[in-house]
Amino acid sequence: MEISNTLRKVAVIGGGVSGLSIAQMLKNSFQVIVFEKENKPGGLIRCERINGVLYHQVGGHVFNSKRKDVLDWFWDFFDQQKEFTKTPRNAAISIFDKMIGYPIENHLYELPSEITEKIIVELLQRAKTTASAPENFEEFLQQMFGETLYQLYFKPYNEKIWRRNLKEVPLSWLEGKLPMPTVEEILFNNIHHVKETEMVHSSFYYAKNNGSQFIADRLAEGLTVHYNACISSIVRDKNNWLVNGEPFDIVIFCGNIVSLPQMISGVDFDAFHRPINELQYHGTTSVLCEIQTNPYSWIYMPNDSHLSHRIICTGNFSSTNNVNGKLSGTIEFTDSISQEEILLNLRNIPLSPKYLAHHFTPYTYPIQGKDTREMISSLKNVLEPHNLFLLGRFAEWEYYNMDAAIGAAMSLSQSIKTKQTL
Repeated sequence: MEISNTLRKVAVIGGGVSGLSIAQMLKNSFQVIVFEKENKPGGLIRCERINGVLYHQVGGHVFNSKRKDVLDWFWDFFDQQKEFTKTPRNAAISIFDKMIGYPIENHLYELPSEITEKIIVELLQRAKTTASAPENFEEFLQQMFGETLYQLYFKPYNEKIWRRNLKEVPLSWLEGKLPMPTVEEILFNNIHHVKETEMVHSSFYYAKNNGSQFIADRLAEGLTVHYNACISSIVRDKNNWLVNGEPFDIVIFCGNIVSLPQMISGVDFDAFHRPINELQYHGTTSVLCEIQTNPYSWIYMPNDSHLSHRIICTGNFSSTNNVNGKLSGTIEFTDSISQEEILLNLRNIPLSPKYLAHHFTPYTYPIQGKDTREMISSLKNVLEPHNLFLLGRFAEWEYYNMDAAIGAAMSLSQSIKTKQTL
């Protein structure tokens, strides 16, 4: 079904980055209403203040992009010079009771010499060997970096995050997110102490006040947003959708697809109940702490003496995140962990963290199986002819960061506008 000029009313379900972005992109061509279940916008980038300290409840979200169209669109909403800082990424890895540079393959010279020697031998062997194509994440990392570096860093760090054997992680899920340095590049970077500049967030923009909540609040301006709005039903009725009984011509679902089978009716959805129910994911417990003064933005921790995988030094992103000159940071644990367990773990974590608060978010990391993308694509093919579109990290089951979410919204909005004119 093509979208005609008479189809003008759009429901956007979810007021995170994806929902706010596409609502802004469509608001001049449609009557757009955003439904957000919380009392403020933001979704995964939402922040709170705890005793004056800025608390990223999930991660420590920053912005940059290699896409000019995404950058141009984003900066139309902000004064880059006055409202944001641009900061080089200064990440580190806590290993051997010291901090070494990130990514680890560029900082082999900081490791104990006998370990560096073993890694170099394995890298040179890789350069001389033609290996079969890796079939999973473990094989990729072993082939790319050798067994020593795999066992030292990549295996323990990634198993902390994903809580599974890395053989079970398909490469399709990590497409576009994997480091692909040649042996020559690794050796050159170590000899010349070259810093990583190719990653999207090798430098990043961060709001001077209120962090990523500032971004969400600004993107919500000029939109009609219904807060505290829980959607219980999305019903196809003739040529309309009834969202909690209210008619709409188009629905853009930016929520969690796991909840969709209980909401939707009026289209043939039965074949997707089981695969959606079987989707896998992880949550995150984010712990707000005071931490020792340090120069870092992110600290990655493969150490098995505690369960956390990284510290995000959000107090270094902007001084307004802190109170009374005490540096704040967020320490992340995969899935749920009790306050008692948190306090025990903090004893073994660098920078002497002092507990302030914690928050568990059940859905933060979508995990793709080998058939997930094919299933989501098939579902889109069923829903889109009826003018229901999926957009966002947990609607599309893709590990989008902020700029990828904006880029996906840009593509969908262009498609909808194009169909409108046909």
